[in-house]
Amino acid sequence: MLNVDIQADAAPHVIVVGNEKGGTGKTTVAMHIAVALLKVGQRLATIDLDGRQRTLTRYIQNRRDWARRCHIELELPTHFTVTRADGLKVDENEVAELQEFEQAIASIGRRHDFLVIDTPPHDSYLMRLAHSIADTVVTPLKDSFVDLDVLASLDAVTLGIIGVSHYGELVREMRRHRRSVDGTLIDWIVPRNRFSPDRASGKSVLSESLNELGLALGFRNGAGLPERPVYRNLFPRGLSGLDGDAPGIDADAAHAVAEREVQSVLDALRLPVDGRGRRRAAARRSGSQREASPLSSTTCSPNCPAEPRGTSVVSSRSSREPDLPDGLGGTGRSGLGADRAGWSALKFGM
Repeated sequence: MLNVDIQADAAPHVIVVGNEKGGTGKTTVAMHIAVALLKVGQRLATIDLDGRQRTLTRYIQNRRDWARRCHIELELPTHFTVTRADGLKVDENEVAELQEFEQAIASIGRRHDFLVIDTPPHDSYLMRLAHSIADTVVTPLKDSFVDLDVLASLDAVTLGIIGVSHYGELVREMRRHRRSVDGTLIDWIVPRNRFSPDRASGKSVLSESLNELGLALGFRNGAGLPERPVYRNLFPRGLSGLDGDAPGIDADAAHAVAEREVQSVLDALRLPVDGRGRRRAAARRSGSQREASPLSSTTCSPNCPAEPRGTSVVSSRSSREPDLPDGLGGTGRSGLGADRAGWSALKFGM
């Protein structure tokens, strides 16, 4: 699924899931990437930059609550939420949000292999900053010309590309900036997402436009997640298409198809994974290695008994899982660092 590329004491490989168009399935893709990395033993942190909607934060909290209710173990990341500042002055709001982002980065340090950042569906200072420090940018795109408009302008007659739109220009600008700072070329993948499963195998005019635009802007087209009820139904329990053995998952054909689709998305990303994390995950699955956890390992029926919800919430610096052993390599890529990204206030390993 993922490539192995180990470098000791490297900064986390930063994956930014972004698109200025709402409703493209960014959080669903971000959550599935996160769970997939956790299941292969990677030390993972996540940051929710959408301080208003906090969908990724709620998704992770739902997962934590479901694990407690069913007395099972579900993989959880070290999670942070950057609270939206609502002051009267824009510059003061940006300073407050940046400080919270800095604190999250300092806490993550070099003790993680990957960092997944879910961004809001609008342009902002933090969104641009996140894109500039990314190693991989994932832009889920719905199968429509309305959604393609965030990347490019089309000729009304030929449907050919005649210009780059606002989000396409944003990513291009951040990639140029990053390369001028440390020589890193950010990998950019645009998966077609939330499309009709019936049209999955058809070659549409939109696909031709995306291929043309990919050559112009330097992104790769990839597989996305179709519009299926199974993905929407997983959210209340915090589950993913890869949690096939968890209570609350129907072992039917729809889930099996969803698992294969998630696998295709991950294959397209070509993420560098630490091989020792894989071995740790295999050992945990076999029962030869157990990490300390407040959750028992007993199972329950698909309809887990209701129990009072706890007071724990997922928020900045309040939802860390027990640290995994140090010494696992990073990514072999530059990651985020003060010297390389030109962001002197932030440094992994502080």
